[in-house]
Amino acid sequence: MEVSVATPRKTLAEKVFGYGSSSQKRRGNDAHNTHDDDNDGGMELMEIGAERTKNVLILMSDTGGGHRASAEAIRDAFRIEFGDQYRIFVKDVWKEYTGWPLNDMEGQYKFMVKHVQLWNVAFHSTSPRWIHSVYLAAIAAYYAREVEAGLMEYKPDIIISVHPLMQHIPLWVLKWQRLQKKVIFVTVITDLSTCHPTWFHPWVNRCYCPSQEVASKASQDGLEESQIRVYGLPIRPSFARAVLVKDQLREELGLDPNLPAVLLMGGGEGMGPVKKTAKALGESLFDKEAGKPIGQLIIICGRNKNLVSTLESLEWKIPVKVRGFETQMAKWMGACDCIITKAGPGTIAEALIRGLPIVLNDYIPGQEKGNVPYVVNNGAGVFTRSPKETARIVAEWFTTKSDELKKMSENALKLAQPEAVFDIVRDINELAQQREPANFPYLLTSSFTSLI
Repeated sequence: MEVSVATPRKTLAEKVFGYGSSSQKRRGNDAHNTHDDDNDGGMELMEIGAERTKNVLILMSDTGGGHRASAEAIRDAFRIEFGDQYRIFVKDVWKEYTGWPLNDMEGQYKFMVKHVQLWNVAFHSTSPRWIHSVYLAAIAAYYAREVEAGLMEYKPDIIISVHPLMQHIPLWVLKWQRLQKKVIFVTVITDLSTCHPTWFHPWVNRCYCPSQEVASKASQDGLEESQIRVYGLPIRPSFARAVLVKDQLREELGLDPNLPAVLLMGGGEGMGPVKKTAKALGESLFDKEAGKPIGQLIIICGRNKNLVSTLESLEWKIPVKVRGFETQMAKWMGACDCIITKAGPGTIAEALIRGLPIVLNDYIPGQEKGNVPYVVNNGAGVFTRSPKETARIVAEWFTTKSDELKKMSENALKLAQPEAVFDIVRDINELAQQREPANFPYLLTSSFTSLI
């Protein structure tokens, strides 16, 4: 719940222990508004000596779709692997407990990535440790009490951060509550190659890195070898473990069973040169001499309804499927032979699992820039911003350079790490077992804010 300026501030006791009708109301609203929490208000104490369900608090922010997707993948993997041994809470503590600017990080991020040079400046100017340490300390001084309440309400045995700004303040809170040796804190990095230094904090128990490049950066930034694990990017289990047969999928999705297929992605918001690329593919995948198509095209437009209607109104010489926001990406990827997308880490990781050669046509400066050489240097795809060049490459893959397409598919599968999310939760479980017995009292010491 976002609290307006005029709303009186609750006491710490109200926030943590649920005193007062306002806290009960917020808990009731949470039960209706989120599907990722089990028994959000049910922190009942178990009988002494009984095996206690452990609480796992996953800290995320909707600054880009990847953080929530990773959080939900970890939640699902915990449930598959360990059933009711863990109670999982996926929370944006900043949005729910603090004020501006932390509670509007999503809006600020979307504004900056639309003005991409602004984001580029922000990313690189805050990279030096002395700079981000100063602004994080300032934020901590102002909002520590609220973050403290947000963490303590869920009485976590394990805290998992899947966002670069979710390490420092929570770890400071745990330290001042003298809980840093009782609560396991791990970071799951969701950037494949280029990542902001705020991801790395020396106090974490584990830092899960999606690639060796990120692990090297973590080591250079002061993390010990014992803290670093390289497992891959966490992808939702329903995608990573899906058993798919291409011919069956094409029949189910109404695709031509005899034509190779290319998947053109515009992200959740349908951004980028989707229309120009689609039109170029419409030309390049039509054999004028034979008078027939050499391939088919599937376009995912996300929430961009104008793009959907525009593309549907065009005359196409080849088979084309235009889709809006899709929840069945495993099937669409499984039915295709290659993919065109910007360099988002989640889409890349999913494409690798499906063995799809990738044409990268854009990236967000900063965290996505390194994803381009990650794909290209490993022989799993190419990079070009030109719609015509993209169309030419795909046409060649479907005709004269089919061997290149096959080799890139093999390289993609070699690079894929479909079990990453399960490796992560199993390792976290091992850490939890080492901390047994974990039935420590969750009592507040002096508030963190009183020490600042």
